[in-house]
Amino acid sequence: MSSLATPSDAAPASRDSLAIAILAVAAFVIVTTEYLIVGLLPALARDLEISISAAGQLVTLFAFTVMLFGPLLTALLSHLERKRLFIAILLIFSVSNALAAIAPNIGILALARFIPALVLPVFWGTASETAGQIVGPRRAGRAVSQVYLGISAALLFGIPLGTLASDAVGWRGTFWILAGLSLVMALALAVFMPTVALPRRLRLAEQARILKDPRFVGNVVLSVVVFTAMFTAYTYLADMLERIAGVAPAHVGWWLMGFGAVGLIGNWLGGRFVDRSPLAATAAFSLLLGAGMAASAALAGSFVLLGLALSVWGIAYTALFPICQVRVMKSASHAQALAGTLNVSAANAGTGFGAIIGGLVINQWGLGSIGYVAAGIAAVAILLAAWISRLRP
Repeated sequence: MSSLATPSDAAPASRDSLAIAILAVAAFVIVTTEYLIVGLLPALARDLEISISAAGQLVTLFAFTVMLFGPLLTALLSHLERKRLFIAILLIFSVSNALAAIAPNIGILALARFIPALVLPVFWGTASETAGQIVGPRRAGRAVSQVYLGISAALLFGIPLGTLASDAVGWRGTFWILAGLSLVMALALAVFMPTVALPRRLRLAEQARILKDPRFVGNVVLSVVVFTAMFTAYTYLADMLERIAGVAPAHVGWWLMGFGAVGLIGNWLGGRFVDRSPLAATAAFSLLLGAGMAASAALAGSFVLLGLALSVWGIAYTALFPICQVRVMKSASHAQALAGTLNVSAANAGTGFGAIIGGLVINQWGLGSIGYVAAGIAAVAILLAAWISRLRP
C-alpha cells in the first residue's frame, strides 16, 4: 500500500522523480489521444467511406465535450484521491481507444471519442498540482514543468506520430497502440505513484467570481478566437499536404513532425515574451500565425517555400499555447486553477469551431481557401487583443 505523500515525505527523491516521469508520460498519452485524430483523418475517412469534412467533426466532438464538461467535472471530482482518479482515467482511455480500433462505423467511433473527452480535462487540470504535492514545495516548479513537457510534447508531436503510425500499422492499429499505452501507464501509476494528500476544496461559487470580471472574460473569449484561427487550418493540414502540395501520404507524417520540431522554437519564444505583455504577445504571434497560414496556401507549389511558410506557422502555432494559458491565468484576480481550466475549455471550443469552419470552407470554396480564411480569423484575434487592452479589470 502506498504511503501518503506530503511536503515532508521522506521517500527517496529518485522514487519521486520516477513517479513524476510516469505522470508526464501518462499526460503525453492522454493528450496525444485527443490530437492524434487529426493525423488519422485522411485514412479513416477513406476506410469508413465518409468525407474528410465529416471525419473532421470527430475533432469537433472531442473538443466541445472537453469545453462543456471540463470545468464542471474537474470541480466535482476534485475531492477524489488523485492516484485512484488518474488510474481510472487511464483505464477509461484504454477501453475507449480499443473501442475506436474496432469501430465499424462513424457512430461507434464518435462514442469512442466522446467518453475519454469527458475525463481528459480532469487529468489535465489536476496533474500539475499533484506533481507539486508529490515532491513538496521546494521541487514543485521542476515537477510541474516535467508534467507540462509531456503535454507540450503531445501537442507538438501527437498528430505527426499518429500520421506516421497510421501509415505503418493503419489507423485502427494506431488506436490499439494507444489502448495498450494507456493500460501500461495505468499499471505504472498503480505501482510507482504515491498517494497524495487532498487539496483544500473551494466552493465553486467562490471560484466563479472571476467570471464577473470583463477583462478576464475577454481574455477567455480571445483564446477561443485564437484557437479557432489555429485549427481552422491545422485540422486539415495533413489533407492539404497530400492534395494541394502533392506530398506522398507516406511522407506527410514527417512533414508534420518537422512542423512540431520547429514549433519548439515557438514554445521557447512564447514563454520568453508572454511575461512582458501577454496581450501584445498574443497579437504579435497571431499576426505571424495568419501570415504563415496564408503563405502556406499560396506557396504550396514549392516544397522549399512551403517549408519556410510552415516554419513561420509552426512557430506561431506552438507559441500561442503557453501564451494563451499564461495570459488567461494572469488576468484572473483569484482562482487561477479554475482560470487555467477555463482556458483549456476555451482552447477546445476554438478547436471545435475551427474544425467546423474548416469543413464548411472545404465544401464551399475548396481546400485551398482554408489558409486565407484562418488568417482572417487571426486578424480578428489581433483586433480583439487591442480592445481587451483598453478594459479595466
